[in-house]
Amino acid sequence: MKTETKSTAKKSSTATKSKSTADSKSTASKSTGSKTTASKSSSSSKAGKVKAKSTAAEGLRELYMDSLKDIYWAEKALLKALPKMAKNATTESLIMAIDEHTAVTEEQVARLEKVFELAGKKATAKKCEAMDGLIKEAQDIMESTEPGPVRDAGIIAASQKVEHYEIATYGTLCAFAKTLGEDEAAQLLEATLNEEKQADMTLTEAAYNNINFEATEADDEE
Repeated sequence: MKTETKSTAKKSSTATKSKSTADSKSTASKSTGSKTTASKSSSSSKAGKVKAKSTAAEGLRELYMDSLKDIYWAEKALLKALPKMAKNATTESLIMAIDEHTAVTEEQVARLEKVFELAGKKATAKKCEAMDGLIKEAQDIMESTEPGPVRDAGIIAASQKVEHYEIATYGTLCAFAKTLGEDEAAQLLEATLNEEKQADMTLTEAAYNNINFEATEADDEE
C-alpha cells in the first residue's frame, strides 16, 4: 500500500509540474503576443505622424510670416496667369472682370510688401503648392474646352476656386495679425480680403447673368 501511495504521489507531483510548465508557457506566449500587438499599434500610430522640418515654425508669429510668404508667391504667380485667362475668354464682361482683378492684384502685392515692412522683414516668396495646383487646373480647363461660352464657364469655375482659396488665406492672416497685435497689418489684409470677396461675387454674377446659360445653349445645339 505504501508503494502505491508513493507512486500515486509521484504521478500527482509530475502532473502538477507539467501543468505548471504548460501554464507558464501559455502566459509567456500571451505576454509575447500582447507585446507584439502593442508594438504593431505603436508602429501604426507613428506611421501617420508628420515629422516637422528643421525649419518648422515653433510659434504663431513664425507661422504668420510663413503664410505671408506663401500668399505673396501666390499673388505674383496669379499676376502671370490672369492675362492668359483673359486672352482665352470670349465674353466681354468676363474679360473686363479679369482685367480689373489683375490691376487689383497688383495693388494687393504692394499691400503685402507693406505688411512685410511692418513686420520688419523683407518681402520674400515661398512657393504656394495650392495656388500652383489651381493655376495648373485652370490651364487644363482651357485646354479641355472649345473657345466660347463653355470655356468661359470653365474659366469662371477655375477663377472662383482661386478666389475661395484667397478668401480663406486672407481671413486666416487677418486673425493671426489681430492675435499678434499687428493692427495696421490686419487692416491691410482685411482690405484685400474684402476685394477677394467682391471679385468672387462679380464672377458669380457673370456666370449666372449669361455665361452659364449660353454654355447650356451650346450643349443644345450639339
